Amino acid sequence: MLEASVATLSADKTKVELRIIPNTHGPVSEDDINALLTQPAFATLFPIVPAIHKAVAEINAICGQNPGDHELFFAIAERKDGVVSISVSDNKMQASMKITSAWGGKEITLPDVLNALKNQKIKMGLSKPKIMALMQRLSILPPGEVCEGIIACGKVAVNGENAILERKVGLARERLLQPQEREDGSVDMRNLGALITVKPNDILMIKIPATIGTPGFNVHGDVQQQTPGKDKPMEPGTGTSFHPKDPNKLIATVSGQPVENKKGMQVDDMLQIKDVDVRFGHVNFKGSILITGDVHEGMEVKATGDVTVMGFVESATIEAQGDVIISKGVIGRLIKEQELSTHIKADGQICAQFVQYSNLDAQGNILVTKQLLHSHSTAGDSITVSDEQGRRGDLVGGIATASKGIRAITFGATAGTKTELFCAMHRGELKQQLKALDDSIKEIVVAGLELEARLRKLPPKTEWQNDAGMIEQVKMMLEQKKQMAEERIKEEQEYALLFNESEGYFDNYYIKAEKHIFINVELHVGNAFYRAQREHSTCVVKNVNQEISFDYSNR
Repeated sequence: MLEASVATLSADKTKVELRIIPNTHGPVSEDDINALLTQPAFATLFPIVPAIHKAVAEINAICGQNPGDHELFFAIAERKDGVVSISVSDNKMQASMKITSAWGGKEITLPDVLNALKNQKIKMGLSKPKIMALMQRLSILPPGEVCEGIIACGKVAVNGENAILERKVGLARERLLQPQEREDGSVDMRNLGALITVKPNDILMIKIPATIGTPGFNVHGDVQQQTPGKDKPMEPGTGTSFHPKDPNKLIATVSGQPVENKKGMQVDDMLQIKDVDVRFGHVNFKGSILITGDVHEGMEVKATGDVTVMGFVESATIEAQGDVIISKGVIGRLIKEQELSTHIKADGQICAQFVQYSNLDAQGNILVTKQLLHSHSTAGDSITVSDEQGRRGDLVGGIATASKGIRAITFGATAGTKTELFCAMHRGELKQQLKALDDSIKEIVVAGLELEARLRKLPPKTEWQNDAGMIEQVKMMLEQKKQMAEERIKEEQEYALLFNESEGYFDNYYIKAEKHIFINVELHVGNAFYRAQREHSTCVVKNVNQEISFDYSNR
């Protein structure tokens, strides 16, 4: 064990000096030297480990030899000031502080912390309680120990909510899904209840306006712009108007049948017919039509509103600018290859219980509650073949094409009937729209820069403030600048929405079988294709990396 006197503080009291004569005090070990540093005067100083290694090696190397009669000198410990460091996350939304306590040197103080924050340009989202908590922990830390924690957080921008149009009245198509209950609890599919009508001043639809959202910021104080919600116009149609005290409410101005359109509601006159046959003739009506019986072979029915048929449609043509609702069934036949005898077209939705050998074309959804057989169906939104309870719904044969998904209880049949399904086929069009918007935004940016340059080149205002022509020209330039900024924001919002739809396209649009997919069902999701070679149980069929993927996790 070494004498305590061989270790002393340096003249400036910043280091511990070891003065030792090898032949007198040696040999020595690292433990011997470290024991010297446990003395109260040295205990808080930082051991210089490389110097200790060197001291042991040199002392023991000459111990017992003539050079060992001379004193050797080593600095084996030193004072170290505390250290504070600030780190910022990659997204600049979080700042952390790390403090290392001093080894006998100057401890970190609050002014040191504030200077470190200033040097790292941390301005926003600072938490004084968290900073003071770290300073409190520092006060009880042993020398060289570390305390750290998050001391600043940015605020994430909150995007605005899109406007919503909320319908407050029922529609004719909803009666198909809500047949009347008999006294014994069974359901009468032939009785769909009272006709849905409205009277003046009934509220038809309300608009929940889009919200702007709130901007955010990072820890450097840079503003994170939010995306305002997208407006959805609500326009009064025939027989409707805005509420006199609330422009976000749409009310009826006449009595009639409510019909939903793309931008709001309309109230149609109602033409009621028993049967459409050769004795009655073709029907072309400005308004909505209720047919309490059937539409017979070869007949045509056209309406600017909804068409509701309480009976059957057989080898006929129906066109509606609203919905087409057929309570019983649509029956057609195969005239020749790929040509079917019944044609149903709607700018809204098509709803029926049973369809066979028919052409269905809806800009909205197609809903069949029992069976869709050997038909050609095209929907701008989705195709659903299922009752409300999800117990029954067969899509067998023919071709079904939907932009936003196809759902049925069963696809195909045990006999292996060829059934073609096409879903989510328009991603390429979305990308073209994105490119067109991107090009348009770039053009607006360039035009804006050019306009800004022209404004900067204007002479001082004092030279033209009395020139009426010049004032008018400057006003026009400033108005143009404002319009360009508004147009850019609008197109950037539209771009963001389309981009999100494109990125999540195949996650949102897919084919879903609630029970079975039988053999010989052809599945097209985007460019991916698969022909079922075996039966598949409950599954979701998606396009994953341009290949068909089956997800059975919902069984």
